[in-house]
Amino acid sequence: MATSPTLRAASAQILRHTSRPKQTSLTLFPTTAACPGNCESASVPSSLPEFAPPTSGAPGANPRAAAELVGIARLAASSACADARRGTEYFLLPVRSILNHCDSERVPFRLTVNPYRGCEFGCRYCYARYTHEYMGLDGGEFERKIYIKQNAGELMERDLASEKIWGEHIAIGTATDPYQPAEREFGATRAILERIAEREGLSVSITTKSNQVLRDLALLQKISERSELYVNISITTVRARLARLLEPRAPRPDLRFEAVRKLREAGVAAGVNVMPVVPGLTDDEENLDALARAARDAGALWLSPNVLFLMPASQKQFLPFIEQKFPKLARRYREWYGRAAYAPEAYRREIAARIAALRQKYGICSRPNAPVKRAWETPQLPLALHAQHR
Repeated sequence: MATSPTLRAASAQILRHTSRPKQTSLTLFPTTAACPGNCESASVPSSLPEFAPPTSGAPGANPRAAAELVGIARLAASSACADARRGTEYFLLPVRSILNHCDSERVPFRLTVNPYRGCEFGCRYCYARYTHEYMGLDGGEFERKIYIKQNAGELMERDLASEKIWGEHIAIGTATDPYQPAEREFGATRAILERIAEREGLSVSITTKSNQVLRDLALLQKISERSELYVNISITTVRARLARLLEPRAPRPDLRFEAVRKLREAGVAAGVNVMPVVPGLTDDEENLDALARAARDAGALWLSPNVLFLMPASQKQFLPFIEQKFPKLARRYREWYGRAAYAPEAYRREIAARIAALRQKYGICSRPNAPVKRAWETPQLPLALHAQHR
């Protein structure tokens, strides 16, 4: 049986910009704002951005006492601080379950797993910032206060023993990245995958921006031999400078493409999620073509897009960023996202058609093959049937 120690508390110390693309027919943003070199205040720092220092007081930085809170907010406010580094605090969050039930019509699965709440990659556009509000925190603290779910392996083992998972797809990393920097120290994702590797007949996907997924390559191969496994590597642009602006602490695009290549060489099904396509920044034909070509060269089996989705908590962070770094886009963003979380339908159709054409050009599928629906049995059921026929 694979081993998976209980989460431990850490010690206290613990591409160059291409030439300006030409204007395309349907794009609703000016291409003059497509890259940092064409915008005011778009200089890229030589080092990663400085985040505000950890706040003092209660672990969740909530002024109210934990006793006055309820649910996840109360758990967060009482969580023990395990470490603090790079301007980020890490807390151990006690939870009752690892498998989450998702009722959204926007996704084709019902079960999700997010080993962490918050994500240190600090992507400017991250839609999941609103999840920190459930804990009584501001979405701006999403990358500065990371919560590690305690006893992740043990809880996953218990959750997998439930008959409710039979025939269901389990999506890992739907809100926060399972291979963000905290994984190196706390290993919650590894603990979960070890439990998955002990079983057969599951359907699992992993979504990440990190090449750290390669650390678990042997484990992923084992899972692939016994279950359906798909690894989605999210890549928004091939332009390293632009990626650093949009995704301050995520690995470079070339490292992510290399991760796709190594996963495919190891026999693991892997593809590229072009998520999100950021209007006016990553949507030009030159960038998307280069991204699709690099995905093909890396052996990606699929290329799946999704246009930027901005909930209010994300708008509070992303729109000021656009106004500062890409002021020529600010008005259009206010018009598009001031009243809704989605870009206009016409624009979304345009991007879908553009990606479809690139998939055909480079011979890439749109998504993984649909998982095979099977009726899985508990280990006890065959024994019971055998006893009845004796």
